[in-house]
Amino acid sequence: MDITPALVKELRERTGAGMMDCKKALVEAQGAIDLAAELLRKAGAAKADKKSSRVAAEGRVAVKSDANTGRHVLLEVNSETDFVAKDESFAAFVDRLADVILATQPADVEALMRAQVEGRTVEDLRLELVTKVGENIAVRRFEVLETKGNVGSYVHGTRIGVLVDLTGGSPELARDLAMQVASLAPRYVASDQVPQETVDKEREIIKAQTAEEKKPPEIIAKMVEGRLRKFLDEITLTGQVFIKDDKKRVRDLLAAQKAEVKRFRRYEVGEGIEKKSADYVSEVMAQVKQSR
Repeated sequence: MDITPALVKELRERTGAGMMDCKKALVEAQGAIDLAAELLRKAGAAKADKKSSRVAAEGRVAVKSDANTGRHVLLEVNSETDFVAKDESFAAFVDRLADVILATQPADVEALMRAQVEGRTVEDLRLELVTKVGENIAVRRFEVLETKGNVGSYVHGTRIGVLVDLTGGSPELARDLAMQVASLAPRYVASDQVPQETVDKEREIIKAQTAEEKKPPEIIAKMVEGRLRKFLDEITLTGQVFIKDDKKRVRDLLAAQKAEVKRFRRYEVGEGIEKKSADYVSEVMAQVKQSR
């Protein structure tokens, strides 16, 4: 069968594979484009396996909501470089995943990768994207929040995403709180959620810092507790100074509107992933020594 340039072009646009790879696959499939695409996916899987050991610490976070079900998803997908993170195909993949999560509510990432999308699994789509962009792609984590309360969502660029579940208040307050969480990254909603171990450890640190102070013990004790309260305010959402009005704390806003933050989630691209730094000088010197 004659493999026309138009057929090669169609397969390339469909799979993102190289022109020669597309032509070879079409020849092997005797012009059957669906079979050729399957052959390329299989070849892409082999290439993807080689890329799977690469560190993917860039990428993007996304927030998406379904007003009909009251479901909201926060998702992080990683790539190796910021360049690919900005690619339209990568962005479309992330958006599609968010839709799949909202619709199917998979239990975890493994279940998500097995989910079907128009007869193909999410893993198939990932491998196809790996082939197209030439980088390792990792679906790292997601969380679904289902609530009847006010939900604040905020995405800063594509690198920080936040969901806030608010009882009472207003959509505007929920949005402001999501921006607060994105900006100041609190670790807990309120001080009563901070583990006692964390409180005790910080108290010991403060005591050590004040050990050289030449003041009466009762004054030192008040200083320690004062600094501890400041620490707790800094790491809790309700204790933080409101980013839009430095004369108020978040707890003041909540009290005024008779609102309560039930929970929040904050994702930042690559947080907690150890990035490998290349020492090219050492690598070159090592190769020189081996060649001697």
